Amino acid sequence: PTFPAPIGAGSRIPPPLSGVPARSDQVDRLRHGDEFDVLVVGGGSVGAGVALDAQTRGLSVACIERGDFASETSSRSTKLLWAGIRYLATAAAGLLRTTNFSRPLEALEDFRAEIAMVLNCHRERRYMIEQQPHLCHWIPIALPFTSLKVDPPPFGHPLFGFFPVLAPLVFKVYDAMSSFSCPPSYVMGPRAAREKFPQLSRESSGIKFVQVFYEAMHDDARTNLAIALTAASKGAAIANYCEAAGFLSEDGRVVGANVVDRVAGDAFEVRAKAVVFCGGPFTDALRNLEAAAVSDDPPAPAVRGASGTHVVLPGYYCPRDMGLLDYNTSDGRFLFFLPWLGHALVGTTDSPGAAEARPTPPEDEVQWLLNECAKYLSLDIRVSRSDVLSAWRGWRPLATDPRSAEDGGAPASRDHVVSYHAATGVTFCAGGKWTTWREMAEDVVDVVVESAALRAAPCKTPTLPLHGHDGYQKTLPVMLMQRGGVSPSVGEHLAKTYGGRAWDVLALAKPTGKAYPRVGVP
Repeated sequence: PTFPAPIGAGSRIPPPLSGVPARSDQVDRLRHGDEFDVLVVGGGSVGAGVALDAQTRGLSVACIERGDFASETSSRSTKLLWAGIRYLATAAAGLLRTTNFSRPLEALEDFRAEIAMVLNCHRERRYMIEQQPHLCHWIPIALPFTSLKVDPPPFGHPLFGFFPVLAPLVFKVYDAMSSFSCPPSYVMGPRAAREKFPQLSRESSGIKFVQVFYEAMHDDARTNLAIALTAASKGAAIANYCEAAGFLSEDGRVVGANVVDRVAGDAFEVRAKAVVFCGGPFTDALRNLEAAAVSDDPPAPAVRGASGTHVVLPGYYCPRDMGLLDYNTSDGRFLFFLPWLGHALVGTTDSPGAAEARPTPPEDEVQWLLNECAKYLSLDIRVSRSDVLSAWRGWRPLATDPRSAEDGGAPASRDHVVSYHAATGVTFCAGGKWTTWREMAEDVVDVVVESAALRAAPCKTPTLPLHGHDGYQKTLPVMLMQRGGVSPSVGEHLAKTYGGRAWDVLALAKPTGKAYPRVGVP
């Protein structure tokens, strides 16, 4: 789907960031540049990550995004960089099925692949929390247990009916999978639970204990912007509101794209030795344009979309520094209840369907989330539809590689897929999750370098700080208050949102003419 064009009339153009070319300069490079080594279509977390990875390996990179960076799936997550406790459980449940007696080797391979995915998530979560402290932080998440046996058992296996008894051990194993780099999981008693989560008073008298574990939390849109800005600062020609309207072909191979500048309203060509699709749930739409460019039949679908709805409630529905997980909802989904920017974020649903641009959350899914919330809240705190401050719906791209097997593909996966089309020279990446954006980008560039015979250095992103890292330290909020004259809440917000670039934001603020606050809006 396309968006209306042109856009941006009357918008204020801010001064360019130090070290980052302005959008107009980036578009000029796309219009008039020589052939690039790599053209990336899509500026979400993976597309921006591919541009960053390839550029830092010494390749020349162009990256185009039809909307704003992170305007689609990458900004509609649950805001967690989680290591996948659910997938650890589904791996165990899958291995213990009685049907595996007839397929033991396949069952073991499925279990190995699932555990490998969880271990990769742990590694990438550790990369983010240690290398990018300006973008993410630890958040404790509570699992309340009101009995020592769950009926019906989660994940459809009777062993998981005893999950409350096994939980302390399971979460210590979960901690160990990250080499204990996260804060340790622990058990909280009923009295501590009532003090920490007074909103749970309806069930507090029946709570046996609460299991607490840690995941990383981030502002997904800001992380995406940091990746894109870092790519730009390293030399990538990356621009938003530039849409691929079609692709260029020579001798049956895709060699570039017809690009529409949705701000100026005109079109131009961008050529590259290798083209990469990072369209998330819209990947198949790009693959259809690829087929049209080479006069081929429409390809077999590679992505099955599944939408997830989130709602935002007033902050008094949960503590400021701890979330809650319902691991056994009425239909078996995981439901997170998280503090988010002074509010409470609740999600998510999981409904198969074709991806849409700028979708509206279905009312029945919004109501389902509210009903599930009500199970954990006191009768004195009645959650209602009018409490919903905002809601959004995003699509998870469940991917398969249509060229992975002779039978036409493999089952859809929660892990990512990188597929190279030898006939057209196009590579696409789909699937995965926010936590593994860097790993996905590395895998894509590895395939592109090999398939296009490009000369490139080894991957450098495992130790690369992202935009905003320089100048960031834990005392930055205090420094902003003391030297910038802002309030404590503003200092905390600027530090968490912009990292070391918070000083650039302050430089744009106007003096108030008052003793306090000295800058900003009085």
